[in-house]
Amino acid sequence: MEDKYRLELIGITYNQIESGVYALILQQSGTNRRIPIIIGFPEAQAIECKLQEIKTPRPLTHDIMMSALNEFNVSLKYVLIKRLKNGVFAADLHLSDGISEKIVDARSSDAVALAIRANAPIFTTEDVIKEASFDPTEKRKPGLTPKPAPNAPKVKVVKSSGLESLSLEQLTKAMEKASSDEDYEEAARIKAEIDKRHNNEDS
Repeated sequence: MEDKYRLELIGITYNQIESGVYALILQQSGTNRRIPIIIGFPEAQAIECKLQEIKTPRPLTHDIMMSALNEFNVSLKYVLIKRLKNGVFAADLHLSDGISEKIVDARSSDAVALAIRANAPIFTTEDVIKEASFDPTEKRKPGLTPKPAPNAPKVKVVKSSGLESLSLEQLTKAMEKASSDEDYEEAARIKAEIDKRHNNEDS
């Protein structure tokens, strides 16, 4: 079984340009390595309400889910953040009734919203740490920025006006590059273009 790495929720950054788009920031325990995950407004609201202990007039979706789990004596043991082949983050919910354990697929943002309500730990894999995390302190230290290997393909980060000409694979790589550079506004714009294409495919 692959090793798991504990993640801590740092917070949510708000996009001042792209309305309704946010970045969820997770950090590997004991390190400075961070994983940004682009999420939407409902998920950001659900996470923030719990972090700020805001009491809503009626329970939110994740509160209802937790109440249902509690009624059936099912506990959320932990969340495992994973990455799909298309670069999108997802998560496994590891649930237990005390006798057996089940794994339920979920969006990463929903999984985090449930984890903070259940006081359940959040983990990820070594592959995700290697591929999607960055250390914000490294780029402030001279000489630590790795040089690209000879003939390595360049990741092209373009502004919104040129996103339509990129493939989904190029958009995913550009979003990852923007996130690692902490350019969350650009990452959010790219994510919006990716979501738009996925919605067009589903319609």
